[in-house]
Amino acid sequence: MKSDDQSLKGEWALILGASSGFGEACALALADAGMHIFGVHLDRRSTMAHVEEVKQAIKNKGREAVFFNANAADVEKRREMVETIEKRLAEGEQRLHIRVFLHSLAFGSLKPYIVHPDPGGTTALTKAQMEMTLDVMAHTLVYWVQDLVERVLLGRGSRIFSMTSAGGQRVWKTYGAVSAAKAALESHVRQLALELGPLGISVNAIRAGVTDTPALRKIPGHEEMLKIAGSRNPGGRLTVPSDVADAVVHLSQPGCGWITGNVVGVDGGEFFVD
Repeated sequence: MKSDDQSLKGEWALILGASSGFGEACALALADAGMHIFGVHLDRRSTMAHVEEVKQAIKNKGREAVFFNANAADVEKRREMVETIEKRLAEGEQRLHIRVFLHSLAFGSLKPYIVHPDPGGTTALTKAQMEMTLDVMAHTLVYWVQDLVERVLLGRGSRIFSMTSAGGQRVWKTYGAVSAAKAALESHVRQLALELGPLGISVNAIRAGVTDTPALRKIPGHEEMLKIAGSRNPGGRLTVPSDVADAVVHLSQPGCGWITGNVVGVDGGEFFVD
């Protein structure tokens, strides 16, 4: 999305999961809208070339790109990154806040809860895998927001977004732990909206339609999921990352601060069609 609106120009966004999928699309769209980008990602050497491409694309738009290749769910790494962000925002004549914070972490266990005798060796979800999935995909939103608020890095007019999915209310084989994480994430959004309302900070979850992203391709049976979504979407196509990015840019504008505590569907109406 290319925007002539100057209301976000010179502001900073912080994106967890900035190197691919929804996070990447939002980073580029917010940069188009005038924002500098802090990006957190976890990539191996094989995918770092693409990370550099994303950073360079942001810089080519005349924006700053400060990226961290670290585990966003690690307590010490999170604190180190928040401290670095705080120092960077304090460098100018006027101390800045993070205007947009996007939580787009997609890392969890995709195993069934129950496994009948299986000669293929399939195993059931473990306690550790369940806890890891909910921690990364849901609880980290709370922990990051706590640290950012404590250091006054979020302020009046800031926007917080998290990525949820239809899986928070619907079922798919092997998606149980992720579904639980999405449901918890939506609950966290409502609670944060309640507690941050007095500070003028809005919090919303974005429920994207089924989208062909690297995260989706890890789900067993994703080909069927894509086929079903494509056939029933009223818009006649799948959701794409730029649909979500455009929505985030619009919801980040000054006139949208009263929209908070919601699950905002960005799916062309797909969720309501059986």
